[in-house]
Amino acid sequence: MDVHQLVQTIAIYALPVLFAITLHEAAHGYVARHFGDLTAHAQGRISLNPLRHIDPIGTVVVPIVFLVFSSFLFGWARPVPVNYSALRNPRRHMALVAAAGPAANLAMALAWGLALKLAVVLPENTFSEPLALMAHAGIVVNLLFMFLNLIPLLPLDGGRIVASLLPNRAAWKYAKLEPWGLPVLILLVLPPVNALGKVLNPLLGASDALIRALLF
Repeated sequence: MDVHQLVQTIAIYALPVLFAITLHEAAHGYVARHFGDLTAHAQGRISLNPLRHIDPIGTVVVPIVFLVFSSFLFGWARPVPVNYSALRNPRRHMALVAAAGPAANLAMALAWGLALKLAVVLPENTFSEPLALMAHAGIVVNLLFMFLNLIPLLPLDGGRIVASLLPNRAAWKYAKLEPWGLPVLILLVLPPVNALGKVLNPLLGASDALIRALLF
């Protein structure tokens, strides 16, 4: 990818990525507060300000590197702190807190789908093509974030959901695997392996087609 293409790609993806990360993390904090944990609220993490959620490496450097060397977009934000014991029903409510992030991404994918429809039905003008490109990026980014986070590996949301559903002893053993979760995930998305891409790309294509079928 040359410099011009890279700048154009960053311009198209920057806003969708920021929205996807910000609302995903804020959703975790909002649902945690709803169920009694005020940790994220006290730290100002229930916020639509992207700067409160950006991790310089995971949100900026890693996604750009993947855009340059791979067709797969990957990154992470600063996780919203959740005090498990402060939740009124820790096991059940932790599953709902974890699910809130992917649910927010699904809602945003649908919202970007509406933006894409708007770009298509409006008379062609200076803004219609950039809006269409950004809306398509928004659909893809949010579906990717949703599916990635639902992978049943700790510390991902899917892992939190699985841990909340397992019996206590099994959940405790499963939680001990958390230090290995991120290294395993990175290995699976690296271009030489790209095992995750081979699984997620068909899901992304089918989900994108479903959203278009629902809205167009």
